[in-house]
Amino acid sequence: MMDNVEFCETDFFTSALMFNMRLRGLIPLLKHVIMDFQLTEEHLMIQKAARDFAVNELLPGVIERDEHQQFPVEQIRKLGELGFLGMMVDPKYGGAGLDTISYVLAMEEISKIDASTSVCMSVNNSLVCWGLETYGSEEQKQKYLVPLAQGQVIGAFLLSEPEAGSDATSQRTTAEDKGDYYLLNGTKNWITNGNSASTYLVIAQTHPEKGSKGINAFIVEKSWAGVTIGAKENKLGIRGSDTHSIMFQDVKVPKENRIGEDGFGFKFAMKTLAGGRIGIASQALGIASGAYELALKYSKERKAFGKEISQHQAIQFKLADMATRIEAARLLCLKAAWEKDQHLDYTLSGSMAKVFASETAMWVTTEAVQVHGGYGYVKEYHVERLMRDAKITQIYEGTSEVQRIVISRTTIGLAASGGWQPSAIGFSF
Repeated sequence: MMDNVEFCETDFFTSALMFNMRLRGLIPLLKHVIMDFQLTEEHLMIQKAARDFAVNELLPGVIERDEHQQFPVEQIRKLGELGFLGMMVDPKYGGAGLDTISYVLAMEEISKIDASTSVCMSVNNSLVCWGLETYGSEEQKQKYLVPLAQGQVIGAFLLSEPEAGSDATSQRTTAEDKGDYYLLNGTKNWITNGNSASTYLVIAQTHPEKGSKGINAFIVEKSWAGVTIGAKENKLGIRGSDTHSIMFQDVKVPKENRIGEDGFGFKFAMKTLAGGRIGIASQALGIASGAYELALKYSKERKAFGKEISQHQAIQFKLADMATRIEAARLLCLKAAWEKDQHLDYTLSGSMAKVFASETAMWVTTEAVQVHGGYGYVKEYHVERLMRDAKITQIYEGTSEVQRIVISRTTIGLAASGGWQPSAIGFSF
């Protein structure tokens, strides 16, 4: 009886609160701000344009490009013409002026078909263009950002080294201050777009005694004297992407090509990578989605024991788990994108999206191969390529281990100060 009384009292106070909020006009406001999961017409249009491009331009020849490690030169040129290489850049600098949600949607669709193309798209958008537009000088934007955003050229982000992967503070590449210019020496590893890019954003150490505060970021042109391109890496996955080591020997970098103030380079790299993780999370999401769609289609065509294998519970449960994990990854990606568009701190949501989406991609693609059985092990059914492509999403732009460090430190720190709770921020896309 007491339970019923307590319930009625709670119900009464809730009703009174809601009535009071209605009188004050707050209910309609809350409905407008919180949790609208519908994509806009513009978002749907961009999603369809990316899907059509992937099917019509990327799918033909994707197996051959993977097998022969062929960079998709013509496909990248067309992406640039359509505005997909400078999606979030202000139109005054040659970009499309779209939001991060649009970028996530496009990355997913491109990655369903060809992750080698989408990683080039991700680097140019998330790292190079965003870094230049956010932190570059007006002169740097006019000279370098405009052609990059228009897709006339592509760029590369040079951070990793033989001795500096996850530990980005251990830069061995040096940029010695010579007064009017910096003298750049060192080697960078695993550089996407390494040979195809004409513009490099290079992270190098100028003041070793200052540690991370002595690091700078520079704009370097591939054509300058002293820049050498190493051999193309023979990779497990994303084999069509252009991955090289880049060597610098006494490269003269003009002072005006330093990004930001002296010592800003490490902060620049970390801020830029935080946004880049949203791009790679979206790539992982697309790889997983592509594998799931192929597995679902195959399960409706393949018959075993007198019926389609999609009618067997063992396969149904695999498909159910795939769909659930993909949807969760998609929501994490969109939330991180929304926070970025709202100029909120998206470090935590970006890391959550990347670690979950990348591990979802690895799991879903492996299960997609299993659903296909023996056919999943041969190239013409595509899923084995997607499985190989998925692995790198757990490694580049911050390994899964690094993302867990970011997540744990952030949540523990914020929770201790009372500043973080799961799903504390309502969002709309």
